[in-house]
Parts: sequence; C-alpha cells; structure tokens
Amino acid sequence: MVEVEDAMRSADGVTTTILRYAALYRPGTSYAPEGEIGRRVRRWMYPIGSGDAVMSFIHVEEAAAATVAAIEAGVAGTFNVADDEPASARDWMPAFAAVIGGRKPLRAPVAIARFVAPEAIIHLATNSRGASNRRLRETLSWGPRFASWREGFAKGL
Repeated sequence: MVEVEDAMRSADGVTTTILRYAALYRPGTSYAPEGEIGRRVRRWMYPIGSGDAVMSFIHVEEAAAATVAAIEAGVAGTFNVADDEPASARDWMPAFAAVIGGRKPLRAPVAIARFVAPEAIIHLATNSRGASNRRLRETLSWGPRFASWREGFAKGL
C-alpha cells in the first residue's frame, strides 16, 4: 500500500486524496455476528493475547459519508477514516462479544493462539496501533455519527 500511495502522490497534475479506513463494521461485514471476526469471537477462536493491541473502527455508512465529503472537497492529503476512540483489545473485544452474543474473549499467549486462529488474526490482535481521525476532522469539518465504537457496536450492528 505504501508503494501505491507513493505512486499516487507523485502523479503530475492529480489531486491525490488517500483515505485509510479503520476496521469497517455493520451487518454483512466481518465484524457482524455472522461475519468472520464475529464467528471467531463467538466461538472463542479470536484470543486477545495481552490485550494491548489498539484498533480503530468506523461504521460503513460513516466511511461512505467521509469518502463523499473528501471527494466533494477535493482536498489533497492522506486521511484516516475512523471514529474518535481507538481502543485496546482488552476494551473493545469484551464489548463486541457481548453485543454479538459471545462470551468474554479468551486471553492466550501467541503460541497457544496459533492453534485456534490464523496468523492474520494473531497479527491484528497483537500488532494493531489504532488511528487518529484528527486531520480528517480538521480539514473537512467531518465527524462520525458514532463517535465511539461502543455506541456504534450497540446501534450499528
């Protein structure tokens, strides 16, 4: 993605707007109860490890609204499309599990987690760092309807 972004920025005569989306959720996504992440959480197959990894989220409709706002504004730059509250796994996973009808997530060392989860899930659960939407907010006067994943999960899933 870095190479793609660099190539776009170096294109002559093109206003380049790069949007980096947080984890998208709503019914029909992997974070919905029937989605890949939802199924794994409900079946205790998404261990949170230390719980230190930080995720950012955005409801699909809010991501679409931010995209339209960025296109209409014609602004150049790189922007994170996320809600206002990046969250550690120890915070968002139990809340997400409760909303989708799952049990409190399992805390397991990475060596054990590899028995129940693919490497991509383990990487996400241990290395995510979250994102700030500050630049998008300031540039476009945009803000998500669900300022927090807490409200978004409860009302948007």
